[in-house]
Amino acid sequence: MHIPVLLNKTIKYLDPKPGENFIDCTLGEAGHTKAILKKTEPNGKVLGIDADTESLKRIKLDPEIMKYESQGRLMLVRSNFKNIKKAVEENRFQNIKGVLFDLGLSSWQIEESKKGFTYKKDEPLIMILNGSQDVSAQEIINNWPEESLIGLFQKYAQERFSRRIVRGIMAQRKISPIKTTTQLKNIIIRAIPRSKTRRGKKDRVLARIFQALRIEVNDELENLKQGLEDSLEILDKEGRIAIISFHSLEDRIAKIFLREKAKEGKIEILTKKPIAPDEEEKRMNPRSRSAKLRVGIKI
Repeated sequence: MHIPVLLNKTIKYLDPKPGENFIDCTLGEAGHTKAILKKTEPNGKVLGIDADTESLKRIKLDPEIMKYESQGRLMLVRSNFKNIKKAVEENRFQNIKGVLFDLGLSSWQIEESKKGFTYKKDEPLIMILNGSQDVSAQEIINNWPEESLIGLFQKYAQERFSRRIVRGIMAQRKISPIKTTTQLKNIIIRAIPRSKTRRGKKDRVLARIFQALRIEVNDELENLKQGLEDSLEILDKEGRIAIISFHSLEDRIAKIFLREKAKEGKIEILTKKPIAPDEEEKRMNPRSRSAKLRVGIKI
């Protein structure tokens, strides 16, 4: 079951009211969107953007979503949020009071997409979200030069054992290609010093490496920078931008964006410090533990 992260706090800061229009840049399983649509009844609208074709197909099986779509209150768009301005123009979506970026994957993408987003399942190393990327995780792991792989893991995973892990990858490549998540997982575990392989630490290293690959495959950080810039342009005065991040580099981009726009007099920051899940939410939804919410209002 998908549990929207920081749902109540996100809705509190976005503050949707009856008749207002919002954009959900990462629709996923529409947990946040459903809450926004309920708050904006009877005629508020949401433009829901998702890069994953399969996710959009799945969500159309949800009777509640189809109800909102048939009412003309929800518009579904298959695109990357870096193209937010194009999506707004093509759908003639106006009077936008809020934009939400929830940068985590949905439960379905992790558990059922079979694209290799999780080290907990034996799946092909794909990690392509939108079906149109040129390079998969498998191609990066098997074809990138050694120093490029080390740089990738040091930059995006901020992993102290990057060199050891990449040496293991290079050794395996000489024997046979690395095609599955399990193969990569085993290489990573063998590369970590035995003193660091206790369950919690081992899982954190695995999660960071897999996340780094996903970020690179989908060019997520550059897309976020573009999406944030363009979202401010299409937002109404006093409209709000909310960013839920799960990675330190994502959060850094959000923080810098808000601070720079605040200095330019374009945004007032509503969250002086990032909002984190409380202990109850972390217990109910362990995937929320690294989430951070930042919000700004256009002035």
